[in-house]
Amino acid sequence: MKLRYAMVCSSNQNRSMEAHFLLKREGFDVASYGTGQHVKLPGPSIREPNVYDFGTPYKHMFDDLRRKDLELYKRNGILPMLKRNLGVKLAPQRWQENAADGPFDVVLTFEEKVFDLVLEDVHNRNQVLLKPVLVINLEVKDNHEEAAVGGRQALLLCQELDATENWEDTIDDIINNFEKQHRRKLLYSISFY
Repeated sequence: MKLRYAMVCSSNQNRSMEAHFLLKREGFDVASYGTGQHVKLPGPSIREPNVYDFGTPYKHMFDDLRRKDLELYKRNGILPMLKRNLGVKLAPQRWQENAADGPFDVVLTFEEKVFDLVLEDVHNRNQVLLKPVLVINLEVKDNHEEAAVGGRQALLLCQELDATENWEDTIDDIINNFEKQHRRKLLYSISFY
């Protein structure tokens, strides 16, 4: 494994963490982030989400929701998701505050709005290294079933990228082959650190 990967969704809970979990298990150099202002998890109704600050440990969220309504959060999959997240890292991290983590080779997003925010953030940073970063969007609905499918597809895409000698020379072919094989349209852009 030679490339550094970042998985990014809105709250660093479901889609990015499923992909992070799978890539980490396969030995990839991977991190994950969210781009939202806060971490939002479903609540008892659509108007009552559970809102946390980035950096709040997954264990704290798990314990908080278990206290609030064990059966609801078990049934809707939030507690199992948080338990998985606990095994991956301590707490959700915000993409816009990750500069100290160093540059990534590939950033995979799971929502077009997140893709746009990542590109905007990378463009606003001081581009002193002139090191290329490939930013790809694989659109995935924010539910547990779609996150599982999207996580597996993210792993396959990253395995393909990691197997190439130089992704800059073959990216168009990799993207086209992936789109044909999985019937999913990808957005991608090359930027620089």
